Amino acid sequence: MATHQDAVKRAKQAERRRQKNRHYRSKMRNQIKKLLDTISEKDAAGAQEEFRNTVSLIHRVAGKGIIHRNQAARRIRRLNKQVKDLGASA
Repeated sequence: MATHQDAVKRAKQAERRRQKNRHYRSKMRNQIKKLLDTISEKDAAGAQEEFRNTVSLIHRVAGKGIIHRNQAARRIRRLNKQVKDLGASA
């Protein structure tokens, strides 16, 4: 356990950041699951709307540095492909 005053402060800051990062990461994952559920229901219009919300959230999480920007791009690209395939099949 930290004993110096600055080490104690750093530990508190790290814990706060960990909690915030965890919150945003789980929020992002839940939104992705929501989109995937909409895609599995074959709802093209709903999937488009969910996709916009999901992309916005992924960009926000990447901008905060919680996930890497390349990971964000990869996730968006894969989700976009699924949404487009759903629109093409409809």
